[in-house]
Amino acid sequence: MNYLKTLVVVSVLFFAGCASNPMNVTKNTEVSPTSADEAQVVFMRSSFLGSAINASLFDVTHGEPVFIGIIANDTKVPYKTTPGKHTFMVVSEAADFLEADIVAGKNYYSIVTPRMGAWKARFSLWPISNDPAAKFTTGSKDFSEWQEETFIAETTEKANAWYQKNKDSVTKKQAKYWPVWLKKSAEDLDKRTLKQEDGL
Repeated sequence: MNYLKTLVVVSVLFFAGCASNPMNVTKNTEVSPTSADEAQVVFMRSSFLGSAINASLFDVTHGEPVFIGIIANDTKVPYKTTPGKHTFMVVSEAADFLEADIVAGKNYYSIVTPRMGAWKARFSLWPISNDPAAKFTTGSKDFSEWQEETFIAETTEKANAWYQKNKDSVTKKQAKYWPVWLKKSAEDLDKRTLKQEDGL
């Protein structure tokens, strides 16, 4: 990496780190049960890589992005929704997706994982599965630590205002990366899907 690119990357990370989180980060780590007629998906994030950069979360089940919130490192964002099939999206430098088929009365979990992009970290959404053979599992020590060490972040008017300001950028990234998602094999898509039996 040449000097100029290094300087740009450091600058991006510096300013991203200085930017305040528009969400209300509580001191609460415990996720409440969901109601009998709703399902709840809890997005969690805990990683040193890309920790200075926030990512935004959306429900894109019906095409139009529905803003869920902004997830910073060491936080979790619960999202109550209807049971059934959903598609979720995480946006930073790029966009990535998660499929879900969820049932009422259950909590489901997804881990937001970073990977390095051209200028800053990109993020992926992975299901946390009840299958012990899965990449991320509810029976793992990591899952227990994520539950205990990530704090619930609540959406605020400031976060909603951020989305309205950046909506065009979000929809452009959705349009760019959704065709990439559709090219994944059935096997890859299965690994990136929250299944009914993953609920707790």
